[in-house]
Amino acid sequence: MVSKTYDWEHGAKLEDHTRKKHEILKRYFREYLLTRCKMPQQEKFRIAIVDGFCGGGLYECGSPGSPLLFIEGLLQAAIEINTERHQQGMKPIVIEGLLIFNDSKPSVIELLQKNLIPCLLEVEAFEHLQIEINFYTDKFEAIYPQIKQRLIAARCRNVFFNLDQCGYSKVTSSILRDIISSWNSAEILFTFMIESMLAFLSPDKSTNSVPIEPVMKKRIDGLLKNRDNLIGKKDWLAEAEQIAFAYLKDCATYVSPFSINNPSGWQYWLMHFATSYRARQVYNDVLHQCNAQAHFGRSGLNMLSYDPAHEGQLYLFDIDSRQAAKNALYDDIPRFVAESGDAISMHDFYAAAYSETPAHSEDIHEMIMENIDIVVITETGGTRRKANTIKPTDTLKMKDQKSFIFMFPNEQE
Repeated sequence: MVSKTYDWEHGAKLEDHTRKKHEILKRYFREYLLTRCKMPQQEKFRIAIVDGFCGGGLYECGSPGSPLLFIEGLLQAAIEINTERHQQGMKPIVIEGLLIFNDSKPSVIELLQKNLIPCLLEVEAFEHLQIEINFYTDKFEAIYPQIKQRLIAARCRNVFFNLDQCGYSKVTSSILRDIISSWNSAEILFTFMIESMLAFLSPDKSTNSVPIEPVMKKRIDGLLKNRDNLIGKKDWLAEAEQIAFAYLKDCATYVSPFSINNPSGWQYWLMHFATSYRARQVYNDVLHQCNAQAHFGRSGLNMLSYDPAHEGQLYLFDIDSRQAAKNALYDDIPRFVAESGDAISMHDFYAAAYSETPAHSEDIHEMIMENIDIVVITETGGTRRKANTIKPTDTLKMKDQKSFIFMFPNEQE
């Protein structure tokens, strides 16, 4: 099975992978808004949200779909942010949201419009949230140029795409790259079935013109031919994650290539694309709150640079995984600084490190402070003593007296 559809008119079933995905969406979208509305002088925040495969809004069990999650998230965040600002004696902030909901079936959009009514009444009653909704009924790949023009006309630099397709081929890598390159502050949550991607990239597909290296095509072919024997094994997760990352890593500076965790068979991928290391930092931290995704590889820096014969482990974003990450980070961080010279700004360290790490920000900071070979210097020349005080303007520096491993490096490492 390489694709599936939802019967919204007769009641769509909320499956486990969708429930996990929605939990990540809710938590990350909240953190996204809280992070973007922090400046005391700020009195307005504008965001455009595109739900490219929006569905009817409610599942048969009564749980909200992504359109409702976005509207509820905007309302709850606006209330939370303004309550805190009031307590601190700050001016309120108005959040302005342009929401674009698209589904290929007009009947599904009609159902969505009905299901949104109660939520929209709540929004109307809150003065610090203003939203406008545009509805489209077409295949996303066909309607995207029109949606793009609408966003350009709206002159909104903060754009958030949720692309939850049933298979894979409906959203190409060229569309992902165009989204990221067209706006200064664009992010994408991208869901797909890994088998659909593998079939799309398959060397057996006569119409396939995707430029994939021969070695990668061989790996894809091997996964497809041995699907039944591999899908529930770590080998499947490891290979599929590397293939997905290799194919899509050029779509954005920061690409999170993790599977939705399902030990009985890793089938669904939820990937995050962003242009800012801060977005990836917040996203990684949210994943550790949800424990809903899985990664196979290294747990420190350079997460996919490993020898499968000797390295690599299952990382489930839980307590045990965080300890494994700390163990790896303790060695990885000073090695990274040493390879950069003997010092690097925390901003530049974040910008490089977050391109390939699943680690929680607290674990990175903790291992920086614990390491005997590095020190954090403030802008004024002081020394940081606590992990939670580290700032992007600080400098990460090798100590003058280094431990044995750095004075006499192992050539095979």
